[in-house]
Amino acid sequence: MPAAMTDRQRLIGFLLCIATILLAVLDTNIVSSATVPIVRDLDPAHGVDKIPWLIAAYQLAATAALPLYGKLCDVLGAKKVFIGALAAFLTGSVLCGMAGSMGELIAARALQGIGGGGLMSVTMVVLRELKGPEEGDGGKGGSVGGLVGGTGMALGPWLGGLLADHADWRWIFYINLPVGLAVLVAAVCVLRLPARTARRTIDFLGAGLAAAFSTALLLITQWGGKDYAWSSPQIVGLITGGAVLLVLFLRRQVTAAEPVLPLTMFKIRELRYGFAVQGLVGAAMMGSLIYVMIYLQVVRDIDASSAGLFLIPMAIGMTVIGLFSGRLASAGWSQRTFVISGSACACAALALLATLTADTGLWAVRAMMLLMGVGFGQLVGQLIQLVQDTAPAGQLGVATTGVRFFQTLGGALGAAVFGTVLSRVYAARGPGGTTSTIGGLTGPAHQQAVDAFVSSMNVVFWAATGLMFLATVLAFRLPTRREPGPTDGAGAVEADDERQAAPTAA
Repeated sequence: MPAAMTDRQRLIGFLLCIATILLAVLDTNIVSSATVPIVRDLDPAHGVDKIPWLIAAYQLAATAALPLYGKLCDVLGAKKVFIGALAAFLTGSVLCGMAGSMGELIAARALQGIGGGGLMSVTMVVLRELKGPEEGDGGKGGSVGGLVGGTGMALGPWLGGLLADHADWRWIFYINLPVGLAVLVAAVCVLRLPARTARRTIDFLGAGLAAAFSTALLLITQWGGKDYAWSSPQIVGLITGGAVLLVLFLRRQVTAAEPVLPLTMFKIRELRYGFAVQGLVGAAMMGSLIYVMIYLQVVRDIDASSAGLFLIPMAIGMTVIGLFSGRLASAGWSQRTFVISGSACACAALALLATLTADTGLWAVRAMMLLMGVGFGQLVGQLIQLVQDTAPAGQLGVATTGVRFFQTLGGALGAAVFGTVLSRVYAARGPGGTTSTIGGLTGPAHQQAVDAFVSSMNVVFWAATGLMFLATVLAFRLPTRREPGPTDGAGAVEADDERQAAPTAA
């Protein structure tokens, strides 16, 4: 058995986790506001065409690595995997800062994404294992999720633009080093987490199939209807290949001795509905953020940097609910209550966004974003905590990364489907052309295009509202909180002795 951690060591570990999650959240969106100076420096002639890959490389790599990270946590222990993911992230950050071409930067960004995918998911496993099996959450999962998510969402684009405008874009990546190295050293010296001593196999084939399937799916959402028509050989080939990979992956999970995403987890009601709700939340959240920004720029003629400031009310909502989640938990709010309340608040916010017109007051838009933050802030951490509380013994890692996996795939699918809906509805209602030609129109044609765009966007928000309504219905299907049994709940890292020997201090 590992030596018990002191209160001081647990506090340090908790602070390390907060810093790590903040690094991961910042790097998911910090590059978006600095693409222009990056392209101007590395490839002014053709760099604009490579910007989508610069943004997508991180997400593709992070998503593809998630299933393997979960299994590695369960087999090797969270501490080793946490250190490895952080080291990969910092190495990628250094290479990004040293990049001499767009190709080098994209490749380094992919390596950074491999580490970044572990920072969010593995850190949540570390947070769970910092507490003893007998300890309750006390709302900390929701607090961390809301506080860090809100802070990172507000700081990311602003910090990226600030460094690009007043320093050098390379500092967007170098700024990770002092904080990351301090966390790495402290983690090696301070963290005392359960380590695994039993020999267990790792299903690398299953992890590879999961990575290939998720990559195909994300490429479909990136390219479909934009770079290639939905009926093009490229997209049809990706859809066919993705379907085959999914079948092979599911078959492998049934036959593998140690699957990376055991299908038996879906027999547990909390996990089944938790994964489903998280996927729906990912789709609705991604779609809503994208199209609020588009509305502000296309309809209200607000520049991109000023439109990004409208994310601040949402970040405030997430932060405030994160601060109060502990008190609400003490007042009797269960994780089920948080999920129901959060889904309902997000559903209401999306329904309000579906009523936007070309003349809606901007403070009303900010109020809608604030309500959305209150809703999503309750979901970000509580869903992960709910899944961790009911994860089968020895499967805390795969359950935690499973939540992130479904959220990411849901977000990618939501963005693609909503984009298709917007394009189709606008084509039927607009004056001709695509949404990208609206800025070049004048007179009555421009007004008709704006009205058609707003009504088309309302359809998108109603679709997102429908997804969140379904999420609310599924949240009501969650059972009331129960005490974990001997083989489930709290990640049960010390149970199931037949499959895993007693852990030792890492």
